[in-house]
Amino acid sequence: MRRRLARELAVQSLYQLEMNEVTSVDAIAHVVEEAQTEDEGQLTRERDQIATPAVQELVEGTVAYKRQIDGLLSDYLKGWQMDRLSRVDRQILRLAAYEMVFRDDVPPKVVVNEAIEMAKHFGTDESGKFVNGVLGKMIKDLDTLRKPDTAPEA
Repeated sequence: MRRRLARELAVQSLYQLEMNEVTSVDAIAHVVEEAQTEDEGQLTRERDQIATPAVQELVEGTVAYKRQIDGLLSDYLKGWQMDRLSRVDRQILRLAAYEMVFRDDVPPKVVVNEAIEMAKHFGTDESGKFVNGVLGKMIKDLDTLRKPDTAPEA
């Protein structure tokens, strides 16, 4: 499965988790089933890859580090609080922060660009600029933010 599609499905799954208080497995299953039904990203050609662990890893990683991610993001939200953000922007920022800080398999600039594109697609007219501003500040501090011994909080 393409990474962009995995990220989009992960953001939708994180949104489902927050809106419906379901398990990550249920949220992912719902989002993937809906995507298959609507054939987003020509999923029918990738049917054997639909159950890929990529979406699950992104969702579960973001959830596992949620408290730490929210703490980090709060430092970069000038004049905003996490609970005042739109749910879509909040999930996009959380996923991007997770990938930038707690993973090292994707260049941070790629993560930021993908987050901006998702914000433009799923969010409001201002979401892309907002996400760019927050993540743009965060990317400058990545060397400080990345800690090799950081484990998710329970």
